[in-house]
Amino acid sequence: MFGYVKSHFEGAVRLWFSPARARQVAALCYRKTRMGKQVLLITSRGSGRWIVPKGWPIDGLSNCEAALQEAWEEAGVEAANVQPTPVGHYRYDKYHASGDITPVETEVYVAEVDGLAKSYPEDHQRKRRWFSPEDAAERVREPELKAILRGF
Repeated sequence: MFGYVKSHFEGAVRLWFSPARARQVAALCYRKTRMGKQVLLITSRGSGRWIVPKGWPIDGLSNCEAALQEAWEEAGVEAANVQPTPVGHYRYDKYHASGDITPVETEVYVAEVDGLAKSYPEDHQRKRRWFSPEDAAERVREPELKAILRGF
């Protein structure tokens, strides 16, 4: 009985005192092909792991518009139809060069891509590649993002 109460108390304390999560927005960019949908992933600048384009909200833009702006800067998405309601969210810890860690919750917006630019702001810092949703889910780290991709 004591162990049960203790574990619930410790869980409540962790929730009560856990740091607030910063908010980001992401674009789940896709295109339709004869083989089905393909999802666009990019590499992160630091570790080179596969991620979706994402960033901080932008003053003057809605969250879905900010996600589309990040898709342009990070992946060269020139034109896309973005849904105004998020399809889901995922959590991760953002590691900074200083050693600090920021807990982040990221809202994911679906964007059907109409065109990619050959040159874009971060084209020399990242790779981009199309994957099936299942292959994309295998390449990202975040469990909640994996689930979003598998359900897509």
